[in-house]
Amino acid sequence: MPMMFGFGGQRKQMLEAELQRFVEEMPQLGMETMYLVGPFARGEVDPGTVLDLVLIQETDLPSHRRADFWTSHLRPRIGVNFFVYTRDEFENPPAPDPLLHDAFNNGERVHG
Repeated sequence: MPMMFGFGGQRKQMLEAELQRFVEEMPQLGMETMYLVGPFARGEVDPGTVLDLVLIQETDLPSHRRADFWTSHLRPRIGVNFFVYTRDEFENPPAPDPLLHDAFNNGERVHG
């Protein structure tokens, strides 16, 4: 398999551009706070790297439908995982949540 030199840099630029677009567009849609978590937040970039975003949004949607709102409104141009919590769920999780632990301890707060 041929190796693409510079692909990591290109992928990083694509991820950064999409993240910046989200930061600009999402507050108008109700996002209060956003944390970047996962491999990209740790500076790890490879061909499969996606944006893992923990969002705080006041919503009445059930947890399993919340990411659909963001996917349909933003139409991501690159792989992204939206993990949406209400402020109360974020501040008072009912059980240990590894994703929230990552956001608190390793995540990068990119908005709010």
